[in-house]
Amino acid sequence: MKHLESVEQFEEMKKEGKYIFLFSAGWCPDCRIIEPLLPEVEEKYPEFTFIYVDRDEFIDICAQNDIYGIPSFLAYNQGKETGRFVSKDRKTKEEIETFIESL
Repeated sequence: MKHLESVEQFEEMKKEGKYIFLFSAGWCPDCRIIEPLLPEVEEKYPEFTFIYVDRDEFIDICAQNDIYGIPSFLAYNQGKETGRFVSKDRKTKEEIETFIESL
């Protein structure tokens, strides 16, 4: 999974293509639990580019997108937000896949 490098990169990415942004942090235990599942999820949905967004490094992006709980997912397609799976709750692989399939 690629890591977001700048606010400008976030703004450019969400304009074109199909992206799923994963908002996470190194200290988040629920984020660490889903981490081993993510390569499999990425492989199952190759039509999306998955981007890791460090919540602590990009707190302004989180605030602008009403993301106050992690892990959370935000999906964009050609500049439009197509879905969000945002909460502070632990997420299962099945819940993540159901979210992606709903896009």
